[in-house]
Amino acid sequence: MLFKTPVLAFVMACAACLAQAAEPLTAVPALDVPRYMGTWYEIAKLPNWFQRKCASSTRAQYSLQADGRVQVANSCRLDSGEFDDALGVARQVGAANSPKLKVRFAPAWLSLIPAVWGDYWVVELDDNYQWAAVSEPGRQYLWILSRSPRMEPAVYADVLARLTRKGLDLQKLELTRQDD
Repeated sequence: MLFKTPVLAFVMACAACLAQAAEPLTAVPALDVPRYMGTWYEIAKLPNWFQRKCASSTRAQYSLQADGRVQVANSCRLDSGEFDDALGVARQVGAANSPKLKVRFAPAWLSLIPAVWGDYWVVELDDNYQWAAVSEPGRQYLWILSRSPRMEPAVYADVLARLTRKGLDLQKLELTRQDD
């Protein structure tokens, strides 16, 4: 009988995780885009193909444009010590306070093709806009961002707990080294 109890507990825990992951990902209720502008440092991310060469010092600079779009300037340090930069644009989807954006790094002439726009959902956000977590409906991408290059361990642990409750798989999460 002792064997059945831990197995049953494990099965129930797995079922709860699967049920949670099956629920649609939710974004924060609202995003004040002008307040979100500025520099954000990447604290951690799920690995992705377009950042595979980044070794450290990954950050994003968001700037509100006159047409309401957001200029996105991403940069990271490569193993060679050089910086790799990517310039893109983002636009809000929905209401003026929507936490859901679409981002494009492809040339502007391709912007009519829906596939060049990626989802950028703010799924967790500090009340004071000092940290954020960004993902997308499929939960394949995740970035934990901070206004400073380092995040307090207790705050980071709280962010991870929040993301786990949203059904994000954090097993492959990679910490980002910030050199400065």
